[in-house]
Amino acid sequence: MTTAGTVRVGTSGWVYAPWRGTFYPKGLPQRRELEHLSHTLNSVEINGSFYALQKPESYRRWAESTPDDFVFSMKGPRFITHMKKLVDVETPLANFFASGVLALEHKLGPVLWQLPPTMRFDAAVLHDFLDRLPATTAAAAELARGHDARLDGRAWTTVETDRPMRHALEVRHPSFVGDTLIDLMRGAGVAVVLADSAEKFPVIDEMTADFSYARLHGDAEIYVSGYTDDALDTWASRFADRAHHGDVFVYFDNDQKVRAPVDARGLLDRLT
Repeated sequence: MTTAGTVRVGTSGWVYAPWRGTFYPKGLPQRRELEHLSHTLNSVEINGSFYALQKPESYRRWAESTPDDFVFSMKGPRFITHMKKLVDVETPLANFFASGVLALEHKLGPVLWQLPPTMRFDAAVLHDFLDRLPATTAAAAELARGHDARLDGRAWTTVETDRPMRHALEVRHPSFVGDTLIDLMRGAGVAVVLADSAEKFPVIDEMTADFSYARLHGDAEIYVSGYTDDALDTWASRFADRAHHGDVFVYFDNDQKVRAPVDARGLLDRLT
């Protein structure tokens, strides 16, 4: 299937015990699981960064264990999205970007900011947050230099090459749905995530940036159900259309029944 933009398909995370002996060959060392996944898919979403700040050596190890054209997207910290709820986040943002994110260099893809389902839309709060997001890796490195003492001695605040940075926002409260959100996102060049969550959360199918970001959590039961061939055909057509307008990043988060890597490979096959 010919497209204009690059289509990247992966899973949300890769360290799952049920995948061992099923998706991962029996006996494969855990340290080689990412390497195995990276030769099946062309991207992955780092979700450990959502729960805790990772270390530069981890990012370097992940980069070195994957092909040169592999790309990592990652979840921004829940401390920023769920605890601070996007307010008073200058130092937490600095800490995040100083934690080693920039060590991925050319393998760094979009940063996903996933909001909690209880967080209601506030245009002023969102505008301020979007305005703080670095548009380039050089800007992210400059922001990272404002980290606090917790990152002393372990911060990564340089980049070899300045590159554009991409950000995506996944909203989960229905109050976000509307033209005001779309206008804010387009003004900031941030992608609104197209999420499939068994109708649990809003579906916002709008292009607000020069790339698309989608998360497929399961169409019948969130985080569990797999996608049928017909469903994958439909999604492939949808993403092929979006790829005419820029790069597309798609991540499967239906990991509980070992469906995510299988469905991801099925979608990628339909788009390449």
